[in-house]
Amino acid sequence: MSTYDVAIIGSGPGGYVAAIRCAQLGMKTALIEKYTTLGGTCLNVGCIPSKALLDSSHHYEDALKHFEEHGIEIPGEIKLNFKKMIDRKQSVVDQTTKGIEFLMNKNKVDVFTGTGSFKDATHIEITGEKNQTIEAKHAIIATGSKPASLPFIKIDKERIITSTEALKLTEVPKHFIVIGGGVIGLELGQVYRRLGAEVSVVEYMDRIIPTMDSAQSKELTKVMKKQGVKFYVSHKVSAVTRKKNEVTVTATDKKDNEVTFTGDYCLVSVGRRPFTDGLKAENAGVKINERGMVEVNEHLQTNIKNIYAIGDVVRGAMLAHKAEEEGVFVAETIAGQKPHIDYNLIPGVVYTWPEVASVGKTEEQLAEAGVAFKVGQFPMRALGRSRASGDTDGFVKILSHKETDEVLGVHMVGARVADLIAEAVTAMEFRASAEDIARMSHAHPTYAEAVKEAALAATEDRALHV
Repeated sequence: MSTYDVAIIGSGPGGYVAAIRCAQLGMKTALIEKYTTLGGTCLNVGCIPSKALLDSSHHYEDALKHFEEHGIEIPGEIKLNFKKMIDRKQSVVDQTTKGIEFLMNKNKVDVFTGTGSFKDATHIEITGEKNQTIEAKHAIIATGSKPASLPFIKIDKERIITSTEALKLTEVPKHFIVIGGGVIGLELGQVYRRLGAEVSVVEYMDRIIPTMDSAQSKELTKVMKKQGVKFYVSHKVSAVTRKKNEVTVTATDKKDNEVTFTGDYCLVSVGRRPFTDGLKAENAGVKINERGMVEVNEHLQTNIKNIYAIGDVVRGAMLAHKAEEEGVFVAETIAGQKPHIDYNLIPGVVYTWPEVASVGKTEEQLAEAGVAFKVGQFPMRALGRSRASGDTDGFVKILSHKETDEVLGVHMVGARVADLIAEAVTAMEFRASAEDIARMSHAHPTYAEAVKEAALAATEDRALHV
């Protein structure tokens, strides 16, 4: 029987990063993955393929609608080769997953293909083409999440689908109904709207991206409506039925009127649930709560001291980069180091266009907590760089403490804000004030100038270009 210092179950961003860090710290490491490719949901059916389709569809939309204004004339009709677009998406996924294989080999991590389950607290059974058992001093549960649904919806994976199937359709839908106005639903809704589908987003809450700052919800709604997406907020879905190639979604609006939507595809995008099926955690004595989440302490340690859990199976936002940070955190904890994670400073991003990005507290959260704060907001349309690229939608909003001026939250909508949010994270990690950011030189012309201007706006309303 092979013996390891650490065995990790699940090879998503949390699992494979934990494996690399454990190996770097001199631990003999095993990584167990039930699928034949590494990378988990993120690399195979999540972050990477969705961004590939978002980029491809963005190019297509630009060619259709925006090339001419740049003086680019394409003779003949612009045609969509949807199969080629899907094939390119898959090639990006394949390249990325092969990259993870390379990293495992480079770091001398032993990879086992099969379903990992606990025999007891120190032994893990691997069921696959070859059944075997390994021994591990420490174990890390990194089994991720699966798409959630509603109790009355039967996902048939053909017309009533999850994000997994939406990434590999063989045709562009005529009417794409999206249940859920969160990140995944909006991103995939925008992909298919660009490609010509009618898109209807049905959301239970009174606004889309309800966990983000309300100003971002308002701005993204306005922009996506302009792009042709239809929104139905404060709508409670009560039934989803299919007859041949037609799907009907029944909902009630805020006035209790029944509303029906008919389309050829329905994406059920109502969040994700922790995935611990088949883990047999009970054999090791690991506690899992009623929501299927593994219970952990501040060290991400379960009630069994040699077993840890990270990523989507534990509390907190279900984000790939959060899982990565936790993977490193646990590896260093096992090695006797004293790492830290500030969960308030893990950014959230929506990869629509314009992009949406946030870090820290929203205006609503600060108001609810009774914290006195200042607001500085700067519109992207006032930037020379935005006008040069034609990306004038959006803003940067900085919230700082009224007395100390410490930055408490930064919320952005605009071109490349998924990258720009890192500036805000860095500033907040060092507990910068709005004045600190306002005093830093930002290259001109860049989108980043909006951050400086918003900081100036939060500091005695000193924005220069608005």
